[in-house]
Amino acid sequence: MRVLWICNIMLPMIARRLGRSASNKEGWLAGLAGVLLERQQGEAFVLGVAFPVEKELDGCQGEIALDSGGKLFYYGFYEDVGHAQRYEEALEGRLKRIFQDFGPDVIHCFGTEYAHTLAAARACGRLDRLLVGIQGLCAVYTECYRANLPEAVWKSVTLRDWLKKDDLERQREKFRQRGVHEMEAIRLAGNVTGRTDWDRRFTREWNPKARYFAMNETLRAPFYHGGWKQEDCEPHSIFVSQGDYPIKGLHYLLLALPEIRDRYGDVKVYVAGDKVLKEDAWKERIKISAYGRYLRSILKEQGLKGQVEFLGRLDAEEMKKAYLRAGLFVCCSSVENSPNSLGEAMLLGMPCVSADVGGIPSLFRDGTDGILYKGYQGLDEEAELSRIVGELRDAVLALFEDPGQAARYGEAAREHALRTHDPEANYRRVLEIYQEIARGGEA
Repeated sequence: MRVLWICNIMLPMIARRLGRSASNKEGWLAGLAGVLLERQQGEAFVLGVAFPVEKELDGCQGEIALDSGGKLFYYGFYEDVGHAQRYEEALEGRLKRIFQDFGPDVIHCFGTEYAHTLAAARACGRLDRLLVGIQGLCAVYTECYRANLPEAVWKSVTLRDWLKKDDLERQREKFRQRGVHEMEAIRLAGNVTGRTDWDRRFTREWNPKARYFAMNETLRAPFYHGGWKQEDCEPHSIFVSQGDYPIKGLHYLLLALPEIRDRYGDVKVYVAGDKVLKEDAWKERIKISAYGRYLRSILKEQGLKGQVEFLGRLDAEEMKKAYLRAGLFVCCSSVENSPNSLGEAMLLGMPCVSADVGGIPSLFRDGTDGILYKGYQGLDEEAELSRIVGELRDAVLALFEDPGQAARYGEAAREHALRTHDPEANYRRVLEIYQEIARGGEA
Protein backbone atom coordinates (compact mmCIF):
# COMPACT_ATOMS: atom_id res chain seq x y z
CA MET A 1 0.00 0.00 0.00
CA ARG A 2 1.38 3.38 -1.06
CA VAL A 3 0.31 6.36 1.04
CA LEU A 4 1.12 9.95 0.13
CA TRP A 5 0.97 12.60 2.81
CA ILE A 6 0.42 16.24 1.89
CA CYS A 7 1.70 18.32 4.78
CA ASN A 8 1.86 22.01 5.61
CA ILE A 9 5.53 21.74 6.59
CA MET A 10 8.73 19.92 5.66
CA LEU A 11 9.43 17.07 8.06
CA PRO A 12 12.69 17.48 10.03
CA MET A 13 14.47 14.51 8.39
CA ILE A 14 13.69 15.97 4.95
CA ALA A 15 14.75 19.45 6.04
CA ARG A 16 18.11 18.03 7.09
CA ARG A 17 18.51 16.30 3.72
CA LEU A 18 17.76 19.54 1.87
CA GLY A 19 19.89 21.70 4.16
CA ARG A 20 16.91 23.68 5.45
CA SER A 21 15.89 24.71 8.95
CA ALA A 22 13.30 22.39 10.44
CA SER A 23 10.00 23.90 11.54
CA ASN A 24 8.91 23.60 15.18
CA LYS A 25 5.27 23.62 14.10
CA GLU A 26 3.17 20.47 13.83
CA GLY A 27 5.87 18.42 15.52
CA TRP A 28 3.38 15.61 16.06
CA LEU A 29 3.65 14.84 12.32
CA ALA A 30 7.26 13.81 12.85
CA GLY A 31 6.06 11.63 15.74
CA LEU A 32 3.54 9.77 13.59
CA ALA A 33 5.96 9.48 10.67
CA GLY A 34 8.61 8.07 12.99
CA VAL A 35 6.31 5.29 14.20
CA LEU A 36 5.09 4.42 10.68
CA LEU A 37 8.58 4.35 9.22
CA GLU A 38 10.01 2.37 12.12
CA ARG A 39 7.42 -0.34 11.45
CA GLN A 40 7.74 -0.17 7.67
CA GLN A 41 8.08 -3.66 6.21
CA GLY A 42 9.31 -3.86 2.63
CA GLU A 43 6.70 -2.91 0.05
CA ALA A 44 3.73 -3.67 2.31
CA PHE A 45 3.62 -0.01 3.27
CA VAL A 46 5.37 2.81 1.44
CA LEU A 47 5.19 6.41 2.60
CA GLY A 48 5.69 9.52 0.50
CA VAL A 49 5.49 13.10 1.75
CA ALA A 50 4.69 16.19 -0.31
CA PHE A 51 5.04 19.70 1.13
CA PRO A 52 5.21 23.38 0.14
CA VAL A 53 8.61 24.84 -0.72
CA GLU A 54 9.98 28.12 -2.03
CA LYS A 55 10.25 28.60 -5.81
CA GLU A 56 13.84 27.47 -6.11
CA LEU A 57 12.96 24.05 -4.64
CA ASP A 58 9.81 23.53 -6.71
CA GLY A 59 9.82 20.02 -8.11
CA CYS A 60 12.54 18.70 -5.81
CA GLN A 61 12.15 15.04 -4.98
CA GLY A 62 14.14 12.16 -3.64
CA GLU A 63 14.23 9.31 -1.18
CA ILE A 64 15.79 8.82 2.24
CA ALA A 65 17.09 5.43 3.26
CA LEU A 66 16.04 4.54 6.79
CA ASP A 67 17.82 2.58 9.50
CA SER A 68 14.83 0.20 9.48
CA GLY A 69 15.68 -0.72 5.89
CA GLY A 70 12.76 1.14 4.34
CA LYS A 71 12.62 4.40 2.43
CA LEU A 72 10.82 7.72 2.71
CA PHE A 73 9.98 9.39 -0.60
CA TYR A 74 9.62 13.17 -0.66
CA TYR A 75 8.33 15.82 -3.06
CA GLY A 76 8.44 19.61 -2.82
CA PHE A 77 5.91 21.82 -4.61
CA TYR A 78 5.86 25.60 -4.78
CA GLU A 79 3.06 27.34 -2.88
CA ASP A 80 2.87 30.93 -1.68
CA VAL A 81 2.11 30.05 1.93
CA GLY A 82 2.72 33.67 2.90
CA HIS A 83 -0.59 34.46 1.19
CA ALA A 84 -2.50 31.36 2.24
CA GLN A 85 -5.84 32.97 1.41
CA ARG A 86 -5.06 32.89 -2.33
CA TYR A 87 -5.85 29.95 -4.57
CA GLU A 88 -3.51 29.28 -7.49
CA GLU A 89 -4.76 26.82 -10.12
CA ALA A 90 -1.16 25.94 -11.01
CA LEU A 91 -1.03 24.05 -7.71
CA GLU A 92 -3.30 21.43 -9.23
CA GLY A 93 -0.78 20.68 -11.98
CA ARG A 94 2.13 20.49 -9.54
CA LEU A 95 0.27 18.03 -7.33
CA LYS A 96 -1.00 15.99 -10.25
CA ARG A 97 2.59 15.39 -11.38
CA ILE A 98 3.44 14.15 -7.89
CA PHE A 99 0.43 11.85 -7.85
CA GLN A 100 1.43 10.40 -11.22
CA ASP A 101 5.01 9.80 -10.09
CA PHE A 102 4.26 8.26 -6.69
CA GLY A 103 1.07 6.38 -7.60
CA PRO A 104 -0.66 6.58 -4.20
CA ASP A 105 -3.38 4.21 -3.05
CA VAL A 106 -4.35 6.80 -0.41
CA ILE A 107 -3.72 10.55 -0.33
CA HIS A 108 -3.80 11.98 3.22
CA CYS A 109 -3.96 15.78 3.50
CA PHE A 110 -3.01 16.99 6.98
CA GLY A 111 -5.06 20.09 7.62
CA THR A 112 -7.36 22.29 5.59
CA GLU A 113 -5.73 25.65 6.32
CA TYR A 114 -3.85 25.94 3.01
CA ALA A 115 -4.95 25.96 -0.63
CA HIS A 116 -3.02 22.78 -1.43
CA THR A 117 -5.73 20.66 0.20
CA LEU A 118 -8.35 21.99 -2.21
CA ALA A 119 -5.88 21.63 -5.10
CA ALA A 120 -5.30 17.99 -4.10
CA ALA A 121 -9.05 17.35 -4.03
CA ARG A 122 -9.43 18.82 -7.51
CA ALA A 123 -6.40 17.03 -8.94
CA CYS A 124 -6.46 13.58 -7.37
CA GLY A 125 -9.06 11.98 -9.68
CA ARG A 126 -10.19 9.50 -7.00
CA LEU A 127 -12.00 11.37 -4.24
CA ASP A 128 -12.82 8.05 -2.57
CA ARG A 129 -9.05 7.65 -1.97
CA LEU A 130 -8.63 11.16 -0.53
CA LEU A 131 -8.47 11.53 3.24
CA VAL A 132 -8.67 15.07 4.64
CA GLY A 133 -7.40 15.40 8.20
CA ILE A 134 -8.91 18.16 10.31
CA GLN A 135 -6.53 20.23 12.41
CA GLY A 136 -8.29 23.56 12.87
CA LEU A 137 -11.21 24.95 10.89
CA CYS A 138 -10.55 28.39 9.40
CA ALA A 139 -14.21 28.90 8.51
CA VAL A 140 -15.16 28.59 12.19
CA TYR A 141 -12.08 30.39 13.48
CA THR A 142 -13.17 33.42 11.46
CA GLU A 143 -16.17 33.81 13.74
CA CYS A 144 -13.97 33.76 16.84
CA TYR A 145 -11.07 35.83 15.53
CA ARG A 146 -11.95 39.06 17.28
CA ALA A 147 -11.92 37.33 20.68
CA ASN A 148 -13.59 40.19 22.56
CA LEU A 149 -11.02 42.81 21.58
CA PRO A 150 -12.31 46.33 22.36
CA GLU A 151 -13.59 48.30 19.37
CA ALA A 152 -10.75 50.81 19.57
CA VAL A 153 -8.18 48.01 19.42
CA TRP A 154 -9.99 46.16 16.65
CA LYS A 155 -10.08 49.28 14.46
CA SER A 156 -6.52 50.42 15.19
CA VAL A 157 -3.79 50.19 12.55
CA THR A 158 -0.06 50.40 13.19
CA LEU A 159 2.58 51.35 10.64
CA ARG A 160 3.46 47.68 10.30
CA ASP A 161 -0.20 46.80 9.65
CA TRP A 162 -0.55 49.55 7.04
CA LEU A 163 2.62 48.62 5.17
CA LYS A 164 1.79 44.91 5.17
CA LYS A 165 -1.95 45.45 4.58
CA ASP A 166 -2.43 43.21 7.57
CA ASP A 167 -4.60 44.96 10.16
CA LEU A 168 -6.91 42.91 12.36
CA GLU A 169 -9.92 43.18 10.07
CA ARG A 170 -7.85 42.04 7.11
CA GLN A 171 -6.41 39.19 9.14
CA ARG A 172 -9.93 37.97 9.82
CA GLU A 173 -10.85 38.36 6.16
CA LYS A 174 -7.87 36.19 5.19
CA PHE A 175 -9.17 33.50 7.54
CA ARG A 176 -12.60 33.83 5.91
CA GLN A 177 -11.13 33.34 2.43
CA ARG A 178 -9.12 30.35 3.59
CA GLY A 179 -12.34 28.98 5.06
CA VAL A 180 -14.05 29.14 1.66
CA HIS A 181 -11.33 26.92 0.16
CA GLU A 182 -11.41 24.69 3.22
CA MET A 183 -15.15 24.07 3.01
CA GLU A 184 -14.94 23.19 -0.68
CA ALA A 185 -12.12 20.72 -0.01
CA ILE A 186 -14.13 19.03 2.73
CA ARG A 187 -17.23 18.91 0.51
CA LEU A 188 -15.21 17.15 -2.19
CA ALA A 189 -13.37 14.69 0.05
CA GLY A 190 -14.56 11.11 0.23
CA ASN A 191 -13.04 10.67 3.69
CA VAL A 192 -12.39 12.87 6.70
CA THR A 193 -10.43 12.16 9.85
CA GLY A 194 -10.86 14.09 13.07
CA ARG A 195 -10.66 13.65 16.82
CA THR A 196 -13.30 15.75 18.54
CA ASP A 197 -17.07 16.06 18.66
CA TRP A 198 -16.57 19.63 17.47
CA ASP A 199 -14.79 18.81 14.20
CA ARG A 200 -17.13 15.87 13.56
CA ARG A 201 -20.14 18.17 13.86
CA PHE A 202 -18.88 20.75 11.37
CA THR A 203 -17.49 18.32 8.81
CA ARG A 204 -20.69 16.26 8.90
CA GLU A 205 -22.67 19.46 8.35
CA TRP A 206 -20.54 20.44 5.35
CA ASN A 207 -20.27 16.95 3.82
CA PRO A 208 -22.70 14.37 5.22
CA LYS A 209 -21.65 11.85 2.55
CA ALA A 210 -17.98 11.71 3.58
CA ARG A 211 -16.83 8.82 5.74
CA TYR A 212 -15.63 10.17 9.09
CA PHE A 213 -12.80 8.30 10.80
CA ALA A 214 -11.89 9.11 14.39
CA MET A 215 -8.13 9.17 14.91
CA ASN A 216 -6.06 10.57 17.75
CA GLU A 217 -2.61 12.09 17.35
CA THR A 218 0.83 10.86 18.33
CA LEU A 219 2.72 13.76 19.85
CA ARG A 220 6.41 14.63 19.83
CA ALA A 221 8.66 11.94 21.28
CA PRO A 222 10.25 13.96 24.14
CA PHE A 223 6.90 14.43 25.86
CA TYR A 224 6.43 10.72 26.52
CA HIS A 225 9.42 10.66 28.87
CA GLY A 226 9.88 12.35 32.23
CA GLY A 227 7.22 14.31 33.99
CA TRP A 228 6.25 17.44 35.87
CA LYS A 229 7.19 17.62 39.55
CA GLN A 230 5.81 20.24 41.86
CA GLU A 231 9.05 20.50 43.81
CA ASP A 232 11.01 21.29 40.64
CA CYS A 233 8.80 24.01 39.19
CA GLU A 234 8.84 27.75 39.75
CA PRO A 235 5.99 28.55 42.18
CA HIS A 236 3.09 30.57 40.81
CA SER A 237 4.40 30.50 37.26
CA ILE A 238 2.22 30.02 34.18
CA PHE A 239 3.24 28.71 30.77
CA VAL A 240 1.39 29.66 27.57
CA SER A 241 2.50 28.03 24.32
CA GLN A 242 1.51 30.83 21.94
CA GLY A 243 0.15 34.35 22.01
CA ASP A 244 0.87 36.16 18.77
CA TYR A 245 -2.66 36.70 17.45
CA PRO A 246 -6.10 37.25 19.02
CA ILE A 247 -7.44 33.70 18.79
CA LYS A 248 -4.74 32.51 21.20
CA GLY A 249 -6.32 34.75 23.84
CA LEU A 250 -3.21 36.01 25.62
CA HIS A 251 -5.02 39.29 26.34
CA TYR A 252 -7.51 37.40 28.53
CA LEU A 253 -4.68 36.14 30.73
CA LEU A 254 -2.90 39.50 30.90
CA LEU A 255 -6.14 41.20 31.94
CA ALA A 256 -6.62 38.57 34.66
CA LEU A 257 -3.05 38.90 35.89
CA PRO A 258 -3.35 42.01 38.12
CA GLU A 259 -5.86 40.33 40.43
CA ILE A 260 -3.79 37.14 40.45
CA ARG A 261 -0.76 39.26 41.38
CA ASP A 262 -2.72 40.84 44.22
CA ARG A 263 -2.87 37.39 45.80
CA TYR A 264 0.48 36.07 44.58
CA GLY A 265 3.00 38.83 44.09
CA ASP A 266 5.59 36.48 42.56
CA VAL A 267 3.35 35.31 39.71
CA LYS A 268 5.17 34.99 36.38
CA VAL A 269 3.88 34.23 32.89
CA TYR A 270 6.10 32.66 30.23
CA VAL A 271 4.93 32.83 26.61
CA ALA A 272 6.45 30.74 23.81
CA GLY A 273 6.06 31.21 20.06
CA ASP A 274 6.55 34.22 17.81
CA LYS A 275 7.32 37.35 19.80
CA VAL A 276 4.39 39.67 19.20
CA LEU A 277 6.00 42.36 21.37
CA LYS A 278 9.07 43.96 19.87
CA GLU A 279 12.13 45.28 21.65
CA ASP A 280 12.24 48.84 22.92
CA ALA A 281 14.56 50.05 20.14
CA TRP A 282 12.52 52.28 17.81
CA LYS A 283 13.44 50.23 14.73
CA GLU A 284 11.82 47.23 16.38
CA ARG A 285 8.86 49.07 17.86
CA ILE A 286 7.65 50.27 14.43
CA LYS A 287 7.27 46.59 13.44
CA ILE A 288 4.64 45.95 16.09
CA SER A 289 1.11 44.89 15.13
CA ALA A 290 -2.10 46.34 16.55
CA TYR A 291 -2.54 43.24 18.69
CA GLY A 292 1.03 43.46 19.94
CA ARG A 293 0.53 47.13 20.78
CA TYR A 294 -2.61 46.24 22.74
CA LEU A 295 -0.73 43.61 24.76
CA ARG A 296 2.06 46.09 25.41
CA SER A 297 -0.46 48.68 26.63
CA ILE A 298 -1.90 46.17 29.12
CA LEU A 299 1.56 45.39 30.45
CA LYS A 300 2.40 49.09 30.79
CA GLU A 301 -0.89 50.23 32.31
CA GLN A 302 -0.99 47.39 34.83
CA GLY A 303 2.72 47.44 35.65
CA LEU A 304 3.15 43.83 34.50
CA LYS A 305 6.27 44.07 32.37
CA GLY A 306 8.50 42.28 34.87
CA GLN A 307 5.99 39.47 35.28
CA VAL A 308 5.61 38.43 31.65
CA GLU A 309 8.47 36.97 29.61
CA PHE A 310 8.31 36.16 25.91
CA LEU A 311 10.53 33.17 25.13
CA GLY A 312 10.38 33.14 21.33
CA ARG A 313 10.28 30.02 19.20
CA LEU A 314 11.38 26.85 20.99
CA ASP A 315 12.18 23.38 19.70
CA ALA A 316 10.67 20.28 21.32
CA GLU A 317 13.30 19.92 24.05
CA GLU A 318 13.20 23.64 24.87
CA MET A 319 9.42 23.53 25.04
CA LYS A 320 9.56 20.55 27.37
CA LYS A 321 11.88 22.44 29.72
CA ALA A 322 9.51 25.43 29.67
CA TYR A 323 6.53 23.21 30.55
CA LEU A 324 8.39 21.50 33.38
CA ARG A 325 9.64 24.77 34.86
CA ALA A 326 6.14 26.24 35.13
CA GLY A 327 3.65 25.56 37.88
CA LEU A 328 0.62 25.70 35.60
CA PHE A 329 -0.24 25.42 31.90
CA VAL A 330 -3.00 27.68 30.57
CA CYS A 331 -4.83 27.45 27.24
CA CYS A 332 -6.78 30.70 26.97
CA SER A 333 -7.77 30.58 23.29
CA SER A 334 -11.09 31.85 21.95
CA VAL A 335 -11.32 28.67 19.84
CA GLU A 336 -9.30 25.47 19.36
CA ASN A 337 -9.97 22.00 18.02
CA SER A 338 -7.56 19.86 20.04
CA PRO A 339 -4.45 21.89 20.81
CA ASN A 340 -1.33 19.74 20.89
CA SER A 341 0.17 22.10 23.45
CA LEU A 342 -2.52 21.05 25.91
CA GLY A 343 -1.89 17.41 25.02
CA GLU A 344 1.82 17.85 25.67
CA ALA A 345 1.16 19.49 29.04
CA MET A 346 -1.17 16.64 29.96
CA LEU A 347 1.39 14.02 28.89
CA LEU A 348 3.89 15.62 31.24
CA GLY A 349 1.39 15.54 34.10
CA MET A 350 1.11 19.31 34.50
CA PRO A 351 -1.75 21.05 36.27
CA CYS A 352 -3.79 22.63 33.47
CA VAL A 353 -6.46 25.28 33.03
CA SER A 354 -8.24 25.63 29.71
CA ALA A 355 -11.06 27.54 28.08
CA ASP A 356 -14.07 25.35 27.35
CA VAL A 357 -14.15 26.09 23.62
CA GLY A 358 -14.23 24.13 20.36
CA GLY A 359 -13.12 20.53 20.65
CA ILE A 360 -11.20 20.84 23.92
CA PRO A 361 -13.85 19.03 26.04
CA SER A 362 -13.23 15.94 23.90
CA LEU A 363 -9.69 15.56 25.27
CA PHE A 364 -9.72 17.40 28.61
CA ARG A 365 -12.17 16.52 31.39
CA ASP A 366 -13.28 19.32 33.69
CA GLY A 367 -12.82 18.45 37.34
CA THR A 368 -10.74 15.37 36.52
CA ASP A 369 -7.84 16.46 34.31
CA GLY A 370 -7.93 20.07 35.48
CA ILE A 371 -10.26 23.05 35.25
CA LEU A 372 -12.29 24.12 32.23
CA TYR A 373 -13.68 27.63 32.40
CA LYS A 374 -16.37 29.04 30.12
CA GLY A 375 -14.55 30.75 27.28
CA TYR A 376 -15.58 32.77 24.25
CA GLN A 377 -19.25 32.43 23.32
CA GLY A 378 -19.32 34.68 20.28
CA LEU A 379 -20.81 37.81 21.83
CA ASP A 380 -17.84 40.18 21.33
CA GLU A 381 -19.18 42.36 24.11
CA GLU A 382 -17.44 44.08 26.99
CA ALA A 383 -19.54 42.13 29.46
CA GLU A 384 -18.37 38.83 27.97
CA LEU A 385 -14.75 39.97 28.08
CA SER A 386 -15.14 40.76 31.78
CA ARG A 387 -16.77 37.38 32.45
CA ILE A 388 -14.06 35.40 30.64
CA VAL A 389 -11.28 37.27 32.42
CA GLY A 390 -12.97 36.64 35.78
CA GLU A 391 -13.49 32.94 35.17
CA LEU A 392 -9.90 32.49 34.00
CA ARG A 393 -8.63 34.36 37.07
CA ASP A 394 -10.69 32.17 39.39
CA ALA A 395 -9.48 28.96 37.75
CA VAL A 396 -5.82 29.95 38.06
CA LEU A 397 -6.27 31.01 41.67
CA ALA A 398 -8.05 27.76 42.52
CA LEU A 399 -5.01 25.72 41.48
CA PHE A 400 -2.50 28.08 43.05
CA GLU A 401 -4.42 27.88 46.32
CA ASP A 402 -4.62 24.06 46.37
CA PRO A 403 -1.28 22.58 45.19
CA GLY A 404 -2.34 19.10 46.26
CA GLN A 405 -5.40 19.16 44.03
CA ALA A 406 -3.36 20.68 41.21
CA ALA A 407 -0.93 17.75 41.38
CA ARG A 408 -3.80 15.23 41.42
CA TYR A 409 -5.28 16.84 38.33
CA GLY A 410 -1.90 16.54 36.64
CA GLU A 411 -1.62 12.84 37.43
CA ALA A 412 -5.10 12.17 36.03
CA ALA A 413 -4.34 14.26 32.94
CA ARG A 414 -1.19 12.24 32.27
CA GLU A 415 -3.05 8.93 32.51
CA HIS A 416 -5.72 10.26 30.16
CA ALA A 417 -3.21 11.67 27.65
CA LEU A 418 -1.19 8.45 27.58
CA ARG A 419 -4.32 6.73 26.29
CA THR A 420 -5.32 9.47 23.86
CA HIS A 421 -1.83 9.88 22.42
CA ASP A 422 -0.71 6.23 22.65
CA PRO A 423 1.70 5.79 19.71
CA GLU A 424 0.99 2.08 19.34
CA ALA A 425 -2.80 2.48 19.34
CA ASN A 426 -2.61 5.43 16.97
CA TYR A 427 -0.28 3.52 14.65
CA ARG A 428 -2.74 0.63 14.44
CA ARG A 429 -5.63 3.02 13.90
CA VAL A 430 -4.03 4.96 11.06
CA LEU A 431 -3.17 1.72 9.26
CA GLU A 432 -6.77 0.53 9.69
CA ILE A 433 -8.01 3.76 8.14
CA TYR A 434 -5.61 3.55 5.19
CA GLN A 435 -6.53 -0.08 4.55
CA GLU A 436 -10.24 0.71 4.75
CA ILE A 437 -9.93 3.55 2.25
CA ALA A 438 -7.68 1.56 -0.10
CA ARG A 439 -10.19 -1.27 -0.34
CA GLY A 440 -13.20 1.06 -0.49
CA GLY A 441 -15.10 -0.39 2.48
CA GLU A 442 -17.61 1.28 4.76
CA ALA A 443 -16.55 3.43 7.75
